[in-house]
Amino acid sequence: MYKVLIIDDEEPVREAIKILGQWEALQVKEVIEAFNGKEGLKLIRENQPDIVIVDMKMPEMNGQEFLKILEAEYPNIQSIVVSGYNSYEFTRQAIQSKATDYLLKPVNKQELNSAISKCIHNISEKRQVQNETIGNNIMLNVSLPVLKEKIYMSIIEGNYDNEDKDLYLNMINVNGKTKCFGVALLMIMNMEEVISKKFGDNLNLMHCAITNVINEICNKNMECFSFANPVLGREIIIIVSYDGIFRDDINVLYYDAIKKALQKIRELFKVKVTACIGENYLNIDAISESYKSAQSILYSINIIDMKERIYTDVLKKVNLEKPSILNNMLLLKKAFEKGNVIYARSIISEYLSKVKEADYFSFKDAYKIIKEFNILVEDIAVSFGINNNFISEVGRKKAKGVSYDFSTFQEFENILYNIVDFYYMEVRNCIKVNENFKVGEIKDYIDNNYYQEIKISMFTDKYYLSREYIMKLFKQEYKCGIHEYIQNIRMKKAKELLNDMQIKIKNISQILGYSDTNYFSKAFKNYYGISPTEYRATTMNK
Repeated sequence: MYKVLIIDDEEPVREAIKILGQWEALQVKEVIEAFNGKEGLKLIRENQPDIVIVDMKMPEMNGQEFLKILEAEYPNIQSIVVSGYNSYEFTRQAIQSKATDYLLKPVNKQELNSAISKCIHNISEKRQVQNETIGNNIMLNVSLPVLKEKIYMSIIEGNYDNEDKDLYLNMINVNGKTKCFGVALLMIMNMEEVISKKFGDNLNLMHCAITNVINEICNKNMECFSFANPVLGREIIIIVSYDGIFRDDINVLYYDAIKKALQKIRELFKVKVTACIGENYLNIDAISESYKSAQSILYSINIIDMKERIYTDVLKKVNLEKPSILNNMLLLKKAFEKGNVIYARSIISEYLSKVKEADYFSFKDAYKIIKEFNILVEDIAVSFGINNNFISEVGRKKAKGVSYDFSTFQEFENILYNIVDFYYMEVRNCIKVNENFKVGEIKDYIDNNYYQEIKISMFTDKYYLSREYIMKLFKQEYKCGIHEYIQNIRMKKAKELLNDMQIKIKNISQILGYSDTNYFSKAFKNYYGISPTEYRATTMNK
């Protein structure tokens, strides 16, 4: 699957490319947009697209400057140039920057998809060469701890290649035939707090400090190797291996080692941490089973009565009917609409009371509810027309539950209340704006300013409403989209001006807000089926 970035200061052009691209057929999973080269570079750093479609004439940073930086800093990204000018200077820069194709505006559907297809072919060939290189140089390019982590993780995930088993085990100095292996999991309950207070918001630094402490907790017969779960940042995986110890002694030593590790990291970093110990196995291939058993214990922990301790058994609760938070969403939406935050909070309070009545709510259930609740309440907010761009980054982080720190049921409750409080305020602010909003104001603005560049973002910024909501209201009222309406107005005005033989076509193009006469002529022909010159000739003959 591929990701495409479109960079053009003209919103209608970006919209046209998004409509013309056969994204699903080309296996493009995401299309993102930027309005100039400077913003485009920022999005490249954040989103790492595979293909960039870039205009040559843009404010702040034009296509020429952008392509030079792209070639120097991101040589693996494929580029397609789109321009309203058939300029030798632009074409030369595109060639020098190894652009895959140079397309003239208005963009032709077949040419666009053909260019994207070429880019994808080039990417596939490069990836194949890179994969072969990586495979041939693994011993030279990967440090032992990283290699060890990757091998253990591949066993846990079930991606272990048995054919190369002996080779990989020798590389990390592990002899699976003479050792007993087990997995323990450490869950850092106050991770966001610890990162902020102890490690300057550096997640990797925290992982490094904690795993270093754990790895030192061993003796001559036992080795501890720990690393952060690459998917779940607050989960530390500990691989414990034993050599030359009778099996009956293992469980005691195993437990003592993990206990010692917990005490040490609590003292040093003030972490709230819970640990779970999986089964021991004599075969290294069974690390996956040990991890699953530890994870089953972890996610079965009852947060209503959770403690900082080492868990060794799954807490079994059979046929417990869990209350559903889904049943509360309609009531919550009505509370938001009526402006009753006390009622909104009481809805969540009632749900939480039912959870506590059951006397069992697992760790897994808690994480699942937080994530689902984030999504559901944001959906409610969006249904009122909220523009997500106006949710502050700090507020968004808090409301969306990025910080899942909780070590008690009370702290879990507070996360849900915080989400409600945040989105309640956003919805109420949006409703106030909505009450004063009239979609006819957008039509009036277009009627009076059709010759200027008009972006939908102008209206989202002004009215604090989402792009989708504004476009939906406009189409309901006027039976066409905003871009389509702008085009209709411009083309009708073009006909009027063309009927006046005293006005040159070049001047008409400028009057209507087109920066290039060729672009205007193509747009007119696409709309009416004949060029401005041909239309003027037909009116002269009448």
